[in-house]
Amino acid sequence: MQRPLAVMNYLAHLLFAQPSSDSRIGNLLGDFYHGTKLELLSPAVAAGLYNHRAVDWFTDHHPEVRAARLWFSPDMRRFAPITLDMLFDFCLIKYWRHFYDSDFTEYKGQLYRSLQNDLPQMPDAMASTFKAVTEQDWFGNYVQLEGIQYSLRRMASRGRFTARYAAIADELPELQQQTELLFLSFFPQLQLFIQQAAIEQNPLLAFDRYSKATGKDQSNTA
Repeated sequence: MQRPLAVMNYLAHLLFAQPSSDSRIGNLLGDFYHGTKLELLSPAVAAGLYNHRAVDWFTDHHPEVRAARLWFSPDMRRFAPITLDMLFDFCLIKYWRHFYDSDFTEYKGQLYRSLQNDLPQMPDAMASTFKAVTEQDWFGNYVQLEGIQYSLRRMASRGRFTARYAAIADELPELQQQTELLFLSFFPQLQLFIQQAAIEQNPLLAFDRYSKATGKDQSNTA
């Protein structure tokens, strides 16, 4: 199976997970399960999935994040949301000590070990991806802006984007400073939103908590 070529914002989703396999898997599941019936998931995994969706909902509806998509040139704006997700993980690593007391390298090592233990419980596509994440240190690639540029260019060259959209990587250096300022304003708001939503506090009530947090109802499919 061909592995994905970018980490997107997996790091942020893992940070908002609880320290358990079910929660980590659920919080990553939004990028891997489509059309799967939620009643087939355990309550704890489903709660993690709702938490993932709440993070995405808040990010997608945040006015400053939506406005930031216009920073990119008109031809590139189609892929601005993906690019901003990747840039936010870069900012999260760069400003890690602003939000967390732990050392990022130590946290990353512990996270990789946990994900390795989670692999047998993951769907095949997820397991393939996170086997590569942990063995090839994908999160380590995001320490430098060049790592994100490389991922975007690889995505374009391998068909995830059309090749001409590889040029979006060239716009990142000019946008770096304003993206970092946006992130430093936005991320604490996201942290507070997820804390107050408390979606995973009671897995059996996760759907109600998700609906109240986002004001969004949904079907029974992931």
